[in-house]
Amino acid sequence: MSAAPEIAAAGNAPACEETPAETPSGKGAKDENFPVGSFLLPKHLRPHVATYYAFARAIDDIADNGALGPEEKIKRLTAFDAALKGEPGYGPEYAKAHALARSTKETGVTTKHGSDLVAAFILDAEKSRYRTWDELLGYCELSANPVGRYLLDLHGEDKAGYRYSDALCTVLQIVNHLQDCGDDKRELDRIYIIGDWLKEEGEDFSVVERDAASPGFRKVIDRMLDGCEALMVDARKLPAALSSKHLAMESAIIVRLADRLIALLRKGDPLAARVALTKLDFASAGLRGAFAGFLEAGRGA
Repeated sequence: MSAAPEIAAAGNAPACEETPAETPSGKGAKDENFPVGSFLLPKHLRPHVATYYAFARAIDDIADNGALGPEEKIKRLTAFDAALKGEPGYGPEYAKAHALARSTKETGVTTKHGSDLVAAFILDAEKSRYRTWDELLGYCELSANPVGRYLLDLHGEDKAGYRYSDALCTVLQIVNHLQDCGDDKRELDRIYIIGDWLKEEGEDFSVVERDAASPGFRKVIDRMLDGCEALMVDARKLPAALSSKHLAMESAIIVRLADRLIALLRKGDPLAARVALTKLDFASAGLRGAFAGFLEAGRGA
């Protein structure tokens, strides 16, 4: 999933038939890298989180479908956005967009957090290489940051907290790109590694097609992780910036998982073998993070 793995279904998303507008991949919450939208969130909000996730999953599957050409992807994605915004002429084949539109009306959360994801996936259909760090951050602004902003708005948090949730969501997106750099090239012909930095090391985008990271590619990986470490300075402030203890506990867990994955990527080679969190990592982050988030909530960043 292109969107940041910071959100997973909390409860069951509204049921609807699979329609020609969608191209279901079969992926679900269990396939995401980070546990979110969990039992820690308030029960009355979980159906709304599930609705947002279902919409994101549907449009992500369209963007990642290799059987569709760029023009067809953009056509379908644009239609989902129009249905989300309530434009006429979009029927039940856009049920997940209609469901999110109803959810946003009920909660008062803007539809922009759904539209920005659409814009990110349209960008995926148009652009497959990133040469600068700023370009990649711009992509994350659309593909990852809306997820955190949605959750903050859903919980009635101050928008000043966007700064910290944006940092965390961007890190989650970038480490996911590093984890999947080989698969992204093989399956989607997308490379989210910084091209200019590869060039400085005498390398090019073909490095991701190898079985192991070259010394030059290793330096680029570490440089991208350095950028993530800088963002984590703000990301770690998120739990304290939240008034909701539920969301603070959830975010504190994710902060610890992000820190752990950065450490694993420092030592591991994502081309040689998948660098992934273990059950022990999840358990440790869950226990320590939930306790810390409970204590930190409302203290202020």
